[in-house]
Amino acid sequence: MAQVELILLQRVEKLGQMGEVVKVKPGYARNFLLPQSKAVRATKANRERFERERVQLEAQNLKRRDEAERVAERVHGLSVTLIRQASEAGALYGSVTARDLSDACTAAGLGIERSQVLLEQPIKTLGISSVRVALHPEVIIGVKVNVARSTEEAEKQARGEKIAQEEDEKPELGPLFGQEDAA
Repeated sequence: MAQVELILLQRVEKLGQMGEVVKVKPGYARNFLLPQSKAVRATKANRERFERERVQLEAQNLKRRDEAERVAERVHGLSVTLIRQASEAGALYGSVTARDLSDACTAAGLGIERSQVLLEQPIKTLGISSVRVALHPEVIIGVKVNVARSTEEAEKQARGEKIAQEEDEKPELGPLFGQEDAA
């Protein structure tokens, strides 16, 4: 399948910097880069237009990055707590998604979209996790996410205490499901 040439209008992680001409698969261009205005097709007219507007685009990008850096300094070390139902083993009934995290961050004073949450995979267990949030393509902060069954449990986890589980309290069973070793 043929690749499509695009000019990046902003930094795209794992692809390139603003102004670079990159080749990507048509679906990635059509479904992600072009609709979100992260790139334009690398036609002769678009190349000329980009070169004319390059200084202005770079100035806008620098201004947005500076604003994002100020916000990052203000919310450095942000920690959010999510209360979820979970099994005794600590597995969540459902999972914590990017939407949950963006809502929690917004409630904590950091207004972000769910597309800014860089979650490789949903959080499916209780505990403290670190999640990356992209305030700008070049400014990424870490947010600590504390997932617990109750606020008391969340406070214990935040202090570093291990949450006692029923499996930990049961006596050790023998090698064959509770049978004593005959030897």
